[in-house]
Amino acid sequence: MLTRRLASSISTGPRDASPRKIVLVGAGFLGSYIARALVADPRNRVVLVSRHPQALHSRLSSLGSQILPAQSLDLTSSSAPSDLRKTFKGASAVVSMVGLLTGSEKKMMEVQYEGTKKISEAARECGVGRVVGISAIGADEGGVTPYWRSKALGEKAIFDNHPTATIIRPSIVFGPGDSFFTRFATLAKFLPFLPVFGGGLVRFQPVYAGDIARAVEICCREDPDLVRQVGGRVIEAGGPDVFTYREIMQLVLRYSGLEGRRAILSLPYWVGMVQGFFLEKLPETMFTVTRDQITQLRQDNIVSPAPPMLSLPFPDLLKSFPASLPSSSPPGDAGLTSVYKALPTYLGEQGRVEGKRTHGRRAGEFEEVKKMTGVK
Repeated sequence: MLTRRLASSISTGPRDASPRKIVLVGAGFLGSYIARALVADPRNRVVLVSRHPQALHSRLSSLGSQILPAQSLDLTSSSAPSDLRKTFKGASAVVSMVGLLTGSEKKMMEVQYEGTKKISEAARECGVGRVVGISAIGADEGGVTPYWRSKALGEKAIFDNHPTATIIRPSIVFGPGDSFFTRFATLAKFLPFLPVFGGGLVRFQPVYAGDIARAVEICCREDPDLVRQVGGRVIEAGGPDVFTYREIMQLVLRYSGLEGRRAILSLPYWVGMVQGFFLEKLPETMFTVTRDQITQLRQDNIVSPAPPMLSLPFPDLLKSFPASLPSSSPPGDAGLTSVYKALPTYLGEQGRVEGKRTHGRRAGEFEEVKKMTGVK
């Protein structure tokens, strides 16, 4: 629990006006929200790092000179350590967001473990003061899928190199541009039903990307009292509502304007495993599902009722530390954004047109869906 004394001590603005360089590695959908949260503090200068950062950098260029030139970098290359050290030179904070939704165990380990390890080692060698890692609820070295195991090993690499780092483990993340709700809204437009597995009873706790961004901005600060509270901690991040998988599909249909026009069909897990066996061998599309993803759908993806040691409640963090971004929430309120508020802004017909992307892909993939489903 965060102390009241500390909460009151940080209510004033920053006393040190010196510029702070903050590097976002693996910056994509979530990175765009984090960058916006960071530049709300006029001291912060943000560097975007990924294999192809140019498109995101272009979209964020309207934020002005606080968005520094982006750096293209492949974490799997032999030059990655030296490239990272060059990029981290003079940085005050580094945020590691590297991750894969699909891929072989070798690829998961190469990116989510080895890649994160390279980031944390380079940050230590460059004397970076604050390191924040974005992981996932379910991360566990003994987990049943390579995704969870590699995420946990990445966390360990961060803490090994930065004992005062902070790890944030979100449930599914939503917001305009996401790869979950937007994907199913698009599938619902072309398919006669939305599938769920095992009755759709597994639970999720969707968390708004902007709320994750607020937490990252807080954890990047260098206030010694704050670091004592968040350093070395794991934060499981969930939103204000818990839904079953079936309830989430119902929300997708409601806010896509398709409620009553599309069915929700429950399939046995074994059907999903057979489907995954074939689809994971093909080039990734909007229809791709893997056997590991089906396996993960057997376990709830919510904030643990018995949190791990050294954990910190997500709402407490947001309540105790005022955000740099303007907020309509009263003091002492975490201000967590509900799906009921956000989904109508981007899942409807207008939202799909303005959102511009689905499951990480641009509108061109709609043509692919039409061809595969026979929709004119």
